Amino acid sequence: SGELKPRSFVLLAPANGPGTHFPHNQKFAPRLHTTLLSEMQGLRGRIYLADGALSTTELDSRGRHIQAADAKSWHLLIINALGRVIGCTRLRRHSTPVLWGQLGIRQAPIAQSDEWGTRFRASIDAELDAACWAGFSYVEVGGWALAKEIRGTFMALKTVLATFAWSQLLGGALGVTTATERNESAHILRRLGGRPLAWGGVELPPYYDDRYRCQMEVLRFDSREINPKYFNMMQDLREQIAAAPVICPTEECADPYQSPLRQPFPLVESELTC
Repeated sequence: SGELKPRSFVLLAPANGPGTHFPHNQKFAPRLHTTLLSEMQGLRGRIYLADGALSTTELDSRGRHIQAADAKSWHLLIINALGRVIGCTRLRRHSTPVLWGQLGIRQAPIAQSDEWGTRFRASIDAELDAACWAGFSYVEVGGWALAKEIRGTFMALKTVLATFAWSQLLGGALGVTTATERNESAHILRRLGGRPLAWGGVELPPYYDDRYRCQMEVLRFDSREINPKYFNMMQDLREQIAAAPVICPTEECADPYQSPLRQPFPLVESELTC
């Protein structure tokens, strides 16, 4: 029907395409893709600014937080019943093999640390090797933002678990993310299955990030290693993500066999304005 349920998931595909993992839900809708991406960047800008993680000089004239990785990444959005973006996560999926120089995480301050920098890179290289041997994608997760109405709620937990569900639907993934101690993001990720990077049997410590003005921690995740407490929820989330609309910005990234479905997602298209 195209109608949205309250707090639905929607996936924005990058221009290089969703491939064959979501063959039944792909919709070629460049205008809608641009609109949702812009609204997501606006949500991120408002939340990060209010949290003190950014200054107004780091936002564009419309208050959007725009990063180069946005155009190359998947975005998992939470949409409310009015078609508005109220939550988002960025998922940068790298084709394997992937090199250190291709990763955004190389810019984390801990990578420049005299004490920890070498061990940090070695731990990431070990993760990249493990992903390659397992035949998994390597994913960088970031851009997590939630509107006040769902912060601290069950939906916030589902948003993080949905990242694991998405990774499992791709056939498995190893990944990495930077998590803030502000708003207990790092605590939530650890609770679900995220783990600190380690090298030589020593866990890498949290660090202070001057740019975001807070304590940060680099956590790794493996789509096979979920807290057993959430196994049943994961089954439900896999079904939700598998059924979520996938909005494609180019015809090349839409499934060529899905041309009858290349229509805008009706309720979102009608409710959202750029």
